[in-house]
Amino acid sequence: MGMGKGLIPPGSGDDNSSDIESVDLKSALEERYLAYALSTIMGRALPDVRDGLKPVHRRILHAMRVLKLDPTTGFKKCARIVGDVIGKFHPHGDQSVYDALVRLAQEFAVRYPLIDGQGNFGNIDGDNAAAMRYTEARMTEVATLLLQGIDEDAVDFRETYDGEEEEPVVLPGAFPNLLANGSSGIAVGMATNIPPHNAAELCDAAIHLIKHPNASIDTLAGYVKGPDFPTGGMITDDRQSIVEAYSTGKGGFKVRAQWTKEDIGRGGYQIIITEIPYSVQKSRLIEKIAELLQNRRLPLLGDIMDESAEDIRLVLEPKNRTVNPELLMESLFKLSDLETRVSLNMNVLSGGKTPRVMSLRDVLNEWLAHRRDVLCRRSRYRLAKIERRLEILGGFLIAYLNLDEVIRIIRFEDHPKAELMRVFNLTDLQAESILNMRLRSLRKLEELEIKTEFDALSEEKSSIEELLASEDKQWATVKWQISEVKKQFGPDTELGRRRTTFGIAPEHDLEAINQAMIEKEPVTVVISDKGWMRALKGHLTDFDALTFKEGDKLKSAFHAETTDKLLLFTTGGKFYTVSIDKLPGGRGHGEPVRVIIDMDNDADIVSAFKHQAGRNLLIASTLGNGFIVPEDDVIANTRKGKQVLNVKLPVEASICVEADGDTIAVVGENRKLLCFPMSQIAQMTRGKGVRLQKYKDGGIKDARVFKLDEGLTWQDSAGRTYVRGKDELREWLGDRAQAGRMVPKGFPRGGRFS
Repeated sequence: MGMGKGLIPPGSGDDNSSDIESVDLKSALEERYLAYALSTIMGRALPDVRDGLKPVHRRILHAMRVLKLDPTTGFKKCARIVGDVIGKFHPHGDQSVYDALVRLAQEFAVRYPLIDGQGNFGNIDGDNAAAMRYTEARMTEVATLLLQGIDEDAVDFRETYDGEEEEPVVLPGAFPNLLANGSSGIAVGMATNIPPHNAAELCDAAIHLIKHPNASIDTLAGYVKGPDFPTGGMITDDRQSIVEAYSTGKGGFKVRAQWTKEDIGRGGYQIIITEIPYSVQKSRLIEKIAELLQNRRLPLLGDIMDESAEDIRLVLEPKNRTVNPELLMESLFKLSDLETRVSLNMNVLSGGKTPRVMSLRDVLNEWLAHRRDVLCRRSRYRLAKIERRLEILGGFLIAYLNLDEVIRIIRFEDHPKAELMRVFNLTDLQAESILNMRLRSLRKLEELEIKTEFDALSEEKSSIEELLASEDKQWATVKWQISEVKKQFGPDTELGRRRTTFGIAPEHDLEAINQAMIEKEPVTVVISDKGWMRALKGHLTDFDALTFKEGDKLKSAFHAETTDKLLLFTTGGKFYTVSIDKLPGGRGHGEPVRVIIDMDNDADIVSAFKHQAGRNLLIASTLGNGFIVPEDDVIANTRKGKQVLNVKLPVEASICVEADGDTIAVVGENRKLLCFPMSQIAQMTRGKGVRLQKYKDGGIKDARVFKLDEGLTWQDSAGRTYVRGKDELREWLGDRAQAGRMVPKGFPRGGRFS
């Protein structure tokens, strides 16, 4: 394998080693990567705030203008357009340019399409467009608005990549394209994501800004209520979060599908989805819902069917007629793309040069400043044209007043142009124009027409000069132009009417929604002594038939439903929560608890039980400290669990029992029993707890909460049940933290109540 000359180390004997230049790698990489980053940011990924276009889109529209593909003319093959774009303006891959062109024509992707496509331009199911040799295109009215005035020196032009052509630096942009059509792109170290908005609302906000340039975002949000997606849908965010997003230029919007309940007779119904969230592929959405259905994650849903034609119509059949449609839809919103979050990151090129995140007001103000600049440039261009024409007309009028002399000079003089300029004091342009006049223009009528044109142009010239001299008149003209755009795309027009609505997501119990996403089935939860967990189908009655790994045995087993939650209390004082439907099935021996939750290595399970809302628990450590905690407060939302009882080794959590009663019975390792009122212990959500019983040596063995009037019960090793009534317990009744007395006769030798 050969080495490049630049890689040969000095002193290796190569005569050309003196040509090697040492470069600091860090600075070389920084310099090159910065150049690449700037190129990507400015020349590819970020749109210009003034026309809302990236270079590729701008070049496509410019190429179509050169090809004269106006909305009123015929279509041309997309291959021809793409060829012109990559050959003259944009030296990149033909497929990437065609993909950009196709998107500008897709009504479901672009709120106000810039290209009118003929042929297969893809669909909302995610199918690709036909090849460019089959499709044809021309510009829409929106594109012509963006290009309006480009021939009148409205914007600067620059040389193309090969120096043979010229291209516009930015388009005149008479349409608020950046926000109306949105944009998305990933550059280097930064990205942009702007959802589409309603053009009429943007025009209203811009007109308000002309009068009040420092208007608050809250005021502007009264005009621009939120995004307006081509696919409709419903935004469920509140106004405050929308205003916050527009203020900072960063945020997001929750978009839901639009649905209705359709009665089908005999008490039955089906749900019809008519609009889906923006940028969601319909076919992929249906596949995902069908997959969830197959995996039994949607127990309330019976079936899904696609009956779409031109419009979207997805039919959802509930499992049965008693299913709550709101609850069914909430479960679908949580699990599928029927609800998505569209992010907002208004990172754009300010002035075509500086990338920065802008607020709604900043974006509209920059567009307005650009519109004023375009107006002034077009006015100056028109003024120059008028002045040239007036100069020519002035020469014509002189010629008509001295027609015979002009004819004589032209007929008999050797240098008529110079002679005309000398005799009548004409400019070069005037003399040239007279010499180029046609004979038919010499009729009397033509003279009258020239005078009329001269007067009209003189009047127009004075009005343009007044416009250029007055900032107020300039803003008044910009306002008029924007109001004309609003008329064209007003709320009463088919293209301009708002498609996305606003609403509030209905309030439902989170637990009810979670249960709606799990198929309810009876199971038996089995936990082994060494911490292996599983959930067997059905409510088993014979726990002795359960098998375990060698050296392992049953620790705990209980009946539950797949919609229940399993609570685990460990020696570290932590509670963990596991959805029972997430437990491994009955095949084999299950999975170790440490695979399911992030339990500390030195911790073991104290107790495991099914969560019952509203209960209280008594928890205690080996030292004999404990407290009452509401069971609802120990639910952990993460795999790491929730610290409830504070313990530090060698002290560990050792007891967790239901606190249903008015009296606590505590028995120590010294076999002394103490009963005291539960009111003497505080209810807490986390802490070390208070002393339950006093010990000289050892610690707590077991505890139980009972109703004193019903008496204290326990079972011996033979399964016999003992009950000691209130009077029989008199000598063991006391206050919290006392030592207690030796256990009564018949108490189990193991020292536990059961």
